[in-house]
Amino acid sequence: MSPQGMAGPVKPGELLSEPEVALLTRALSEWGGPAHCSPQLAVGMGFTGTQDLYDQCRRLRQALGDNTPLTAADWARTLLATEIVFVSDLAGSGVEWPTTTGRDEAETLQLLRAIQRKLAPTVSPYYGKTPSD
Repeated sequence: MSPQGMAGPVKPGELLSEPEVALLTRALSEWGGPAHCSPQLAVGMGFTGTQDLYDQCRRLRQALGDNTPLTAADWARTLLATEIVFVSDLAGSGVEWPTTTGRDEAETLQLLRAIQRKLAPTVSPYYGKTPSD
């Protein structure tokens, strides 16, 4: 299925548990704080640049908190930004994740794996591609 042929936007609460939504929200908060991104990496994650990453992370956090429906591209950007900020020590929080978020790494990984499984049908059209609308 192509991104254009996908079902419409989906509310966070329809896909994920509260702890999973909370993890995504917290991870997006790392960008522009402890985590810094190059323009090239931001574009690779589906943003137009670094400032757009920071601006969109604020918008996505708000949407997650308000249970506002997100497009498949937004879900893909959210997941990819979370994966990178959690794991990468070069661009993300990396080894400082527990310090900057107060979250245990093992618990984070367990929640992230659950999120990946639940979002797979929604984000699968973007596997190997840059998320875009």
